[in-house]
Amino acid sequence: MTFMPNSPEARDVASYIHPQTNPRTHRETGPNIIAKGDGIWIEDNEGKRALDAAAGLWCASLGFAANERLARVAYEQMRKLGYYQTYRSSSNDPTIDLAEKLLKLAPVPMSKVLLQCSGSEANDTAIKLIWYYHHAIGKPAKKKIIGRMAGYHGNTVAAASLSGKPDMHADFGIPLPMMRHTEFPHWYRHHQEDESEEAFATRMAEALETLILDEGPETIAAFFAEPVMGAGGAVLPPRTYFEKIQAVLRKYDVLFVADEVICGFGRTGNWWGSQTFDLKPDMISCAKALSAAFQPISALLINEKVYQAMLVQGDKQGSFAHGYTYSGHPVATAVALEALKIYEETDIVGHVQTVGPRLIAGLRALGDHPIVGHANGVGLIAGIELVADKATRQPFPAEVKIGAIADRAARKHGLILRVIGNRLALSPPLIITAAEVDELLLRLKKTLDDTWAEARQFAR
Repeated sequence: MTFMPNSPEARDVASYIHPQTNPRTHRETGPNIIAKGDGIWIEDNEGKRALDAAAGLWCASLGFAANERLARVAYEQMRKLGYYQTYRSSSNDPTIDLAEKLLKLAPVPMSKVLLQCSGSEANDTAIKLIWYYHHAIGKPAKKKIIGRMAGYHGNTVAAASLSGKPDMHADFGIPLPMMRHTEFPHWYRHHQEDESEEAFATRMAEALETLILDEGPETIAAFFAEPVMGAGGAVLPPRTYFEKIQAVLRKYDVLFVADEVICGFGRTGNWWGSQTFDLKPDMISCAKALSAAFQPISALLINEKVYQAMLVQGDKQGSFAHGYTYSGHPVATAVALEALKIYEETDIVGHVQTVGPRLIAGLRALGDHPIVGHANGVGLIAGIELVADKATRQPFPAEVKIGAIADRAARKHGLILRVIGNRLALSPPLIITAAEVDELLLRLKKTLDDTWAEARQFAR
């Protein structure tokens, strides 16, 4: 399925996952200037404090205050070697150490690590390597790559094309013609009457197989998926979904890329979302919490068969002509390596396993609220769907702008959420305490109450 911006499928996704921002509004009001941070709290230039339950953009895993260890590591590395490139067999100690560490942490055996500056670049690199791999093994016709409706993989031309978000495509001249999109596996929103999660997952896998067969298996190169769909609204996979999807991929020899940009490094209660949902990818992209957002860095982990194909094709071409100026930047890799040490020393994964259930239980309890259709999550990532009619799952019409109403209410109560159409996504810094979880839930309840008070006239 080609996911064009004005297609019926695009309009269906856009019906509740629509753009959050209006450029004209921001020109008139100006930006919200954040002056400083303290743990999970931020403060603007007028002294107003707020609990940031979105960790910025899913990434401030260690909070917003200056972390002295990370600051010291960055300072010392800048004094020692502030920059050098990784072209022509050059490297540096922190980059080598980080690559080795990531390979040890990998949820499945991986062979090599390619470093970039953002999750978008990591996924863009994966796309290039997928095509490179299939040329190396003599299957250049395998060019098409499948993403998912409402999936998000970045903002480069290729990564945005792979993303199944119509607002990112409209009038940008994308998606690229080789990108395809399969169904949005959002059980609550799209399940049929009395359809279980398992049955829904079967239908999703069958839809993927149908797409592959319709396009021609000999043309399908890879499939990308986030373990938990972040910018799609913090949507969890339905039970048995990935088991069934991966069986289809194996059947038709389709590479699998796990986009762990949001889920990696403790977010789901394990080091990787791939461990939480038993994924066996050929490549893994990661970023965000890799450096706790204190430095721009990302990584793409590739398995041995992809690496061997790179060697073959590199020999054929005379060089491996790929890389970035700041790939393996020594300051960024030093900070990332120290962040991983902090995670291990503080047992951040164990902490998420302790406080995460408290957050998820509190959210599920809010499922009885008249405006909440569904609330669920895993670890410290969760989503709430706001509905106009709980019985029929009818969403609020787009013109009501329920997300904007909820965002305004949340900010009044000193709470920052990630608002995605009719969904509220939560991904607080991983250092959040039990007491702060309770405070988050209290402010969220007030937010829902105020949102319902303003929007109930549009309910059915």
